Amino acid sequence: MSKPRIAIFDFACCEGCQLQIVNLEEEILDLLGVADVVEWREAMSEQSHEYDIAIVEGSITRPEDEKRLELIRSRAKVLIALGACATIGGVNKLKNNFDLDEVKECVYGQAAGKPHLNTAMTKAADEVVQVDYKIHGCPIDRKEFTYIVRCLLMGKTPNIPDYPICVECKANGNPCLWEYGQICLGPIIRAGCGARCPSSGFRCFGCRGYVDNPNVDAAKEVIEKYNLNVEDLKTKMVLFGSKQEPTL
Repeated sequence: MSKPRIAIFDFACCEGCQLQIVNLEEEILDLLGVADVVEWREAMSEQSHEYDIAIVEGSITRPEDEKRLELIRSRAKVLIALGACATIGGVNKLKNNFDLDEVKECVYGQAAGKPHLNTAMTKAADEVVQVDYKIHGCPIDRKEFTYIVRCLLMGKTPNIPDYPICVECKANGNPCLWEYGQICLGPIIRAGCGARCPSSGFRCFGCRGYVDNPNVDAAKEVIEKYNLNVEDLKTKMVLFGSKQEPTL
């Protein structure tokens, strides 16, 4: 019986999430024992048009990227969006708040009109094709990556959290950062990272995206408790939440 074939692709991103896979070191050898990586530009020169699982990092920023992603989707039995850029559009989606011609001129100057610099509104992978699973974060959590991939290789459905970061914060015994004047997005952001940033004394930046049904009322209660307003929270939601729900 042949091993499942895995291919890893990148679009507009820093490739930091792929680097997290490389950083698995010895553990990646265990995965290679039960699966064949048939294409991965960051780690190998070989290419393949046949694969069972496609893992895609990066946001979709050009029309030609959409066509390429559609082709990858047509060849894959399972498509996984890897990291914030692929799952929610990431930091790249900030440009959607501005006129695209102004964005190109700001970035490229006099070269902005060249055809190879063609660009469009940034999209997450699932805004272009159907995505089967998402591995959230910027960068991803290595343990979560191996857990999800192992589940799929064993024919199991991975359990991806759909509750807010605050749950993990309380489980870790962390003091609430709102008490220290930090506007933390924990009440509305999906858990699964172990509350990595709040556990280190930094507010949640929202890189894992919103929970499916965020408790907006609870978030408003927190805002009111600390004598702030909704606009204070919205300013923090822009980095990873441009053009996304929830509406506060």
